[in-house]
Amino acid sequence: MNSMKEMKARILVVDDEKDICDILQFNLESEGYIVDVANSGEEALEMITDIHRLIILDVMMGGISGFKVAEKLRKKENSIPIIFLTAKNTENDMLTGFSLGGDDYIAKPFSVKEVLVRVKALLKRSALAKVTPAEPLPTNWSYKGLNIDLQGNRVAIDGDEIALTKKEFEILSLLARTSPNLLTREEILNSVWGEDEFVLDRTVDVHITRMRKKLGDYAGLIVNRSGFGYYLNVGD
Repeated sequence: MNSMKEMKARILVVDDEKDICDILQFNLESEGYIVDVANSGEEALEMITDIHRLIILDVMMGGISGFKVAEKLRKKENSIPIIFLTAKNTENDMLTGFSLGGDDYIAKPFSVKEVLVRVKALLKRSALAKVTPAEPLPTNWSYKGLNIDLQGNRVAIDGDEIALTKKEFEILSLLARTSPNLLTREEILNSVWGEDEFVLDRTVDVHITRMRKKLGDYAGLIVNRSGFGYYLNVGD
């Protein structure tokens, strides 16, 4: 049976308390995430890579504090989502964390269930941010004889409208708005279905297969990179 997500995110857990790291690593890996562990701020700065999708960062550590790690990352224009983990739970600490580019804040002792929920929510928000253009959305997208009316929710080939389902249109318009960027199945699922329905990653493939049949000569525009995701290939 296919999992609900195509691939799980890689998370970096940073805490100088080994027990905390072990608890978080075990529970995050049980949810299918890939987890790396650093036991100091210095080690975290050496370990962090572009493939990490989120960092759970303890504030009070020997050596470089979690706040200092966040400050260094943001100065390097690293926008990885950060969840601060701290024994302190004061308004000033929270304000400091957010001012340094933190995205969430969890006080110790924490509920593992709460951490998992917040991790999932933050990863979803960051995935949606990646596929949502910062500039105003276009109202129309065209390639040769294919025209997508993004506001009117219509698709036409050589002036003749083709009948797409609501989900098919949402997938196609998402690919058009983000072209030529590749979107993973996870990103498509998050954007089109959200968390309102239980859907499998295979659902994306099924919808795209049906859509390709309707697109006829333009079916080849939707390219699948095996193991990665989909994109619109509009290059000549």
